[in-house]
Amino acid sequence: MKRLYYILTGLCLIFLGACATQKVTRVSSDTTTDLSGRWNDSDARMVADAMIKEIIASPWLESFRQSHDENDPVVIVGHVRNESMEHIDTEVFTKDLERALVNSGEVRFVAGPEEREQIRQERLDQQKHASYESMKKLAHELGADYMIIGNLNSIQDESLTGKTITMFYTTNLELIDIETNEKTWIGNKKIKKIIRRGVFRQ
Repeated sequence: MKRLYYILTGLCLIFLGACATQKVTRVSSDTTTDLSGRWNDSDARMVADAMIKEIIASPWLESFRQSHDENDPVVIVGHVRNESMEHIDTEVFTKDLERALVNSGEVRFVAGPEEREQIRQERLDQQKHASYESMKKLAHELGADYMIIGNLNSIQDESLTGKTITMFYTTNLELIDIETNEKTWIGNKKIKKIIRRGVFRQ
């Protein structure tokens, strides 16, 4: 009897030790990972890339170039509101938008409000401390022609047993002419996820 007790105790200790072991695996930053089924960095990157492709392919871009001596428009990303039920850092999404816009080579891009404040402070500091030849002039900023604004929303549907959840995310973006307030492009991207919980969920 004692022998069986020791065997079972040893097996339990081995099992608990195996469960307590933590393993970390490094993966590429662009690898799609979806552990919880909630909005994540992969969703932000995918939506940003898809919507920028739509913006670049829409008629407003060629129309602008034709009326501005073939110059590329200057764009800025404004505020993208999180109206979902989750805590989502929309800055991750807006940075992905900026990256996709800049890398497209189709538009020119200017810094956002917080970045501009840092740059303006540096420019003012140069007026006092930098040499005349190297200091940057005031009032020579490049004004944006268009601003991208939008919102991110979500809907959750859950089965009566709670074992299956459907998460529906929708991202809406609008491209607005800063001078006239005209909406020149409206885009929407949807993501739907089905989450099936295990039997031993907490």
